[in-house]
Amino acid sequence: MRFRRSLKYLFFIGFIGVLSLLYGFTSTRNGVKKIVEVRVSFQENKGNFLTHAMVNKLLIQNNKTVINQPKSVIDLYSLEKKVSENPYVEKAAVFLTIGGVLKSKIKQRVPVARIMGGKTSYYIDKQGVKVPLSENYSARVLLVSGVESTADIQLVLPLISAILEDDFLQKEVVGILKSDVDAFQFSVRSGDYKVDFGSLERLKTKFSMLKAFYNTTFKNKTIQDYKRITLKYHNQVVCTK
Repeated sequence: MRFRRSLKYLFFIGFIGVLSLLYGFTSTRNGVKKIVEVRVSFQENKGNFLTHAMVNKLLIQNNKTVINQPKSVIDLYSLEKKVSENPYVEKAAVFLTIGGVLKSKIKQRVPVARIMGGKTSYYIDKQGVKVPLSENYSARVLLVSGVESTADIQLVLPLISAILEDDFLQKEVVGILKSDVDAFQFSVRSGDYKVDFGSLERLKTKFSMLKAFYNTTFKNKTIQDYKRITLKYHNQVVCTK
């Protein structure tokens, strides 16, 4: 009985040893295998800032391309960090396949507005992260002026989101001006008049009132009679001809 137990124990130890040797052999063989290809894929969204060639330039290790480098020397964390730090990238994943292909999956930042400053101009995404302008892509987004600080950006984000969530407002409102400490004015597509929105208090109520006003004036074709539409007064739409 003891002999059988000992035999089973020895067999188990031997089996583990063989597996370890096979694993070590496989790991060594896999480690010396070289990178044969780099594949870049973009998650489907409206961002088109980056090209495959631009991402390939980021996937550089030891000042040279990863192609033909052994898999064992590839620092995936470093490469992924480098790609993720690009201002146009919201999220990135870099990994290796068994066949020696280095894959990079990219989610680009989607701009929701363009901040127009005196000397600087840049996009922001839905989180308010600054995205530089690009020579490859010009996004058709809301133009926002009068915003000078990170606090201003965070203040205007709910307004931008409310506009983009409404199909009519998204098409109608083309520009936002921060005209005072907490007051905003819109430029619109349907005419040369301005919309004085006032503060961001009662946001949904003001937009409902504005859309109701539009519904009436578009039908009777009187919208062009006005030079200014004011919503900053409580539950009132005040118009100036």
